[in-house]
Amino acid sequence: MKLEGIRVLDLSRFLPGPYIGLMMADHGAEVIKVESFEGETTRKLGPKIKGHTAYFRNTQRGKLSLRLNLKTPDGLDIFRRLADDADVIIDSFRPGVVDRLGIGYDAIRERNERIVYCSLSAFGQDGTQAQRPSHDVGAQAITGTLSLMQSDGREPCLPSAPAADIALGSLALAGIIMALYRREHTGVGDFLDMAMTDCLMSWNPHIISDVLAKDRPPDLKNERLFGGAAFYNVYRTKDGRHLVLSGAEMNFVENLLTALGRPDLIELCKKPWGVAQEPVKLFLTETFANRTLAEWDVFMAKISVCYAPVLDLHEGWNQPFMRERGMIAPGSDGVERLGTPVKYTIEPGQPSDKLSDLGGDTDAILERLGYNAEERQRLKDDGAC
Repeated sequence: MKLEGIRVLDLSRFLPGPYIGLMMADHGAEVIKVESFEGETTRKLGPKIKGHTAYFRNTQRGKLSLRLNLKTPDGLDIFRRLADDADVIIDSFRPGVVDRLGIGYDAIRERNERIVYCSLSAFGQDGTQAQRPSHDVGAQAITGTLSLMQSDGREPCLPSAPAADIALGSLALAGIIMALYRREHTGVGDFLDMAMTDCLMSWNPHIISDVLAKDRPPDLKNERLFGGAAFYNVYRTKDGRHLVLSGAEMNFVENLLTALGRPDLIELCKKPWGVAQEPVKLFLTETFANRTLAEWDVFMAKISVCYAPVLDLHEGWNQPFMRERGMIAPGSDGVERLGTPVKYTIEPGQPSDKLSDLGGDTDAILERLGYNAEERQRLKDDGAC
């Protein structure tokens, strides 16, 4: 696999960092999950299925678990020894914590100049907000992204997906891979300062026109992606379900409006989003309310239109195409899990069934570092691991 031979030390928790480690483990990297005595938080979030929560199963599979007390000299020494031949370190502590512990980038680089060290935080390692704590929804709020859910006069609401978390994890993974690639030429690693707010803001080029050109927030009712376009919108059906039109290209517009007997409305969809398209939105609102979602699904499948039924997560999970592509598959214990979305042809990823108990691999890792049985027992007795 693509990342065979790469060793990762993962000090992170929750979603962004573990997501990085998961993607790397799925493609052959050895990922050592360094856990405190309390363990990874997601071990306890949600009901357990055959011993492990769904959250833990789908972010921590395929990793080794090393229980380590980084507040002890022995615990720190073990970590440093592991870092000596590691390729990547991921941490999500508050800025400055790893430096105070003596395991920050500068300290590790002195021992291993090839290390790629990725520090994840809400606001970055420097700047006036560096010490400010936040999770996903806070980053969405302070970047203005959460406000984009206020179209049609709605109040801000909790987001449906952890966009800030996944933006951070995805872009940090890209940064790590770039640094590893460059290291092949220079022999030297690098430090990545990855901020959740930076990553999420970078996802907004499609909606910042009014901010830059008019020095004001976007007028959502006139924006294509937020309700201004008739063919990029949500419509209620007769049975109280919903469908979306998700493509405003003119071929889709022509196909649907012609099939519905209203080709006269096609020209309106060439006009700017917003008020000009209101007659089309009104027609579609009234029309879709006349049939059930199932009836519309049959109708729309016969013409080339960009649409989809609005499904709940249980319905979405059970869509056959998810299994056709291996995005959902059963593990060896019979419990279904998420697959890997990164699909190579020649060297495909191989998601592992390994689900480590807290500290379940500690002995094996210490033995590999050269600690004998007596030394390993002493470390446990002293509370180092």
